[in-house]
Amino acid sequence: MTTRIDTRFAELKVEGRAAFVTFVMAGDPDPATALEIVKALPKAGADIIEIGMPFTDPMADGPSIQAAGLRALQAGMTLRKTLQLVRDFRAADDKTPIVLMGYYNPIYIYGVDKFLPDAKAAGVDGLIIVDLPPEEDAELCLPAMKAGLNFIRLATPTTDDKRLPAVLANTSGFVYYVSITGITGSASADSSAVSAAVARIKRHTKLPVCVGFGIRTPEAAHDIARHANGAVVGTALIDALKGSLDADGKATARTVSAVADLAAALAQGVHGAKQAAE
Repeated sequence: MTTRIDTRFAELKVEGRAAFVTFVMAGDPDPATALEIVKALPKAGADIIEIGMPFTDPMADGPSIQAAGLRALQAGMTLRKTLQLVRDFRAADDKTPIVLMGYYNPIYIYGVDKFLPDAKAAGVDGLIIVDLPPEEDAELCLPAMKAGLNFIRLATPTTDDKRLPAVLANTSGFVYYVSITGITGSASADSSAVSAAVARIKRHTKLPVCVGFGIRTPEAAHDIARHANGAVVGTALIDALKGSLDADGKATARTVSAVADLAAALAQGVHGAKQAAE
């Protein structure tokens, strides 16, 4: 079964360019503004949108994304409302792939058997669940694939050749390569190290490889996009959002454009990069 993610990467391959993948937090800084931001991203050049599912204990996230999740939770965001956000987005956009990213706990509480059909019906295409290792595939990964959702796995600089086949075994859609060791937003990606890492992963899989963590500028995005099938930016967009908020942490007239304008500049960086030969 072909998902929107598979279709998008097939289109990009024909165009000979990398995907610009954006990450924003569902419900940040409030549900209505978050929906407007997500709607603005495809026009700004986003090829795939990752939407964070707010959670109280986000262990892989740096301070910016943790704060975004907290703002969303304080604004009343829930997993049910996150699915509603996707449904509302789908009312006007049936093409842009949507990936939900986060932690297993909210899905477990929602109920896997209920969550997967609800997510599929809402228009979700894939899941990235950072705290479920391959050993737990029966928990969510295999049922998700059966439900027609891509299950996207993270590989890191510490994922060695012995571990990589296990990580890739049931992965679909794309592989998300974490370019740095540590939490989101904590360092900058090194394009030569990324190039070697992407080549190594590609020896094990035919799936596209997208690189995230540590990409903050159009120049950095351009650099990474030369070596990978996609560049993922989250912290920089969330920092732009935070910079637009008022003294009480509420959205202003500038909030949506602050995110969309940076996304447009980053998209230019990614889309201007010539893909290295496969």
